Amino acid sequence: MKFMKLGSKSDSFQTDGNSMRYVAAELATDIIVNVGDIKFYLHKFPLLSKSGQLQKLVTSANGENSDEVDISDIPGGPSAFEICAKFCYGMTVTINAYNVVATRCAAEYLGMHETVEKGNLIYKIDVFLSSSIFRSWKDSIIVLQTTRSLLPLSEELEVISHCIDAIAAKACVDVSKVDWSYSYNRKNLPEENGIDSNLNGLRNRSVPKDWWVEDLCELEIGLYKRVVATIRTKAIHSDEVIGEALKAYAYRRLPGFSKGMIQSGQAAKYRSIVDIIVWLLPAERGSVSCSFLLKLLKATIYADFGDTTKGQLIKKIGQQLEEASVNDLLIRAGEGENMMYDVDSVKKMVEEFLVRDQIAEIESEEGHEVQEIRKPGILSDASKLMVVKLIDGYLAEIAKDPNLPLLKFIELAEMVSGISRPAHDALYRAVDMYLKEHPGISKGERKRICKLMDCKKLSVDACMHAMQNDRLPSRVVVQVLFFEQVRAAASSGSSTPDLPKSIRDLNNGSQRSSRSTTANTEEDWDAVATAEELKALKEEVASLRLANGRNGVDKAASNKLKGMLKSKKIFTKLWSSKGEKGENSGSDSSESPGSANIEEAKSTPSRNRRYSVS
Repeated sequence: MKFMKLGSKSDSFQTDGNSMRYVAAELATDIIVNVGDIKFYLHKFPLLSKSGQLQKLVTSANGENSDEVDISDIPGGPSAFEICAKFCYGMTVTINAYNVVATRCAAEYLGMHETVEKGNLIYKIDVFLSSSIFRSWKDSIIVLQTTRSLLPLSEELEVISHCIDAIAAKACVDVSKVDWSYSYNRKNLPEENGIDSNLNGLRNRSVPKDWWVEDLCELEIGLYKRVVATIRTKAIHSDEVIGEALKAYAYRRLPGFSKGMIQSGQAAKYRSIVDIIVWLLPAERGSVSCSFLLKLLKATIYADFGDTTKGQLIKKIGQQLEEASVNDLLIRAGEGENMMYDVDSVKKMVEEFLVRDQIAEIESEEGHEVQEIRKPGILSDASKLMVVKLIDGYLAEIAKDPNLPLLKFIELAEMVSGISRPAHDALYRAVDMYLKEHPGISKGERKRICKLMDCKKLSVDACMHAMQNDRLPSRVVVQVLFFEQVRAAASSGSSTPDLPKSIRDLNNGSQRSSRSTTANTEEDWDAVATAEELKALKEEVASLRLANGRNGVDKAASNKLKGMLKSKKIFTKLWSSKGEKGENSGSDSSESPGSANIEEAKSTPSRNRRYSVS
């Protein structure tokens, strides 16, 4: 730390109790200076020779109180005045980063200018600031922190602006010119990894571009905002570095932020900090992680922000939604909501994600004619599949909410139905979870949610589970059984017979998209087969089972199919006369021994951890 010593005389200030200061000298004191609750018994000559303000006060005093003045409003209080008084006496005083601003403001208040006496205190402090303090990274930060309690004078004297400029300039210097000792107290130093750490070792380490990030976290949010904004205007650091700085500040200054929660009584603090962090976020996509943006969104919801800030974050999240995790998306609904999670915000994120694939470019041609040209989608297949997987996992989690309306579940699933899934296992798991947690939904609602799935895209394990799942409508179970037999025939090299029309319709229906399937009528869903058509399927299944054995369908599946086909109840409801329709509502107890990969998976615990700069 830089410091400056002034004066050469020994310090003769003494204390009498808690409210009296005096100078031990042969001459009697002739002036009393009141600073708050403390009285300073001093001598006029050394004070008035350097302080224009004290000269005015003594001159304007009348009567009995002509030898007593009150300056209780002096910036810095008694400690700052004492330094100024000692300077007037020529006593040794030490100015450093912690007291320089208070002393400078007190000197300004006392009018200790060059016009009163050459080499006065204001001049000496200004030289010290420009030649030492503002050239030191650490000292500049310390000084800037001390300016808060000295507003507005510290702003008027431009101490704050000079500090900010000095800090921003150093943060933007080429890293090859950075002395690693600037950040010697940073986290994750070598000793944490069992490596011997010493000052030389630190100096020899390569300096990262964000070496300055942790040190700025010490600043109050208002000053931090001005420093980071100034750093951004210099356009030296990438948006990623600025993003890391904001992340580090949020993790350091917001209790519970890394875990996505707000501690009791912290809402006001969150509002002031999160609002500025959102304002400082770089516009460039990917400059901050999607996980960090979602934590900011949770904070805006918990702290009851306005829709503007929330909307800005949702738009940014939607632009990089493929980076999110299911746990990140589990945003608690606001107060007064019946649902457990904020599903509407997630829907808006998906909308923003899909909009990226529907960009229209407007180009001007000859004259003032404007033509709209549709550009190809910019989303990669990998990004789309990642979002589909994300939403399927999210649906499985929110399905556990007993208050989740079926419509919200279906709307969110249909938003990504245009993206082809290689498999529907995850979607099946989400649908089954909803059926399990909402056993009271109607037959029509069961049909509607099951139409989201394409049974032909279920894996063998998922089919095995579905075959024994009494929560599913019987139509779905039969459909799964049929497609599993078709797959068995294909794997064994057998060929299926010329199946009846209703069976072919069942097969063709599975190839439709989830969106088109959802639009099917109740009659299409409940289409039935005649006894002759059923007999043809039964004979084909039996021959496949005998010829293929376990190469096709598992023995349990074959037994299940056999039982279903022989069941008078199922046969009567599904495959008898065309005029009859029925459903097996099923129970809520079906579980398959071989469905370990399909059963409900526990939420992956949050991998949030406290940020530390390398």
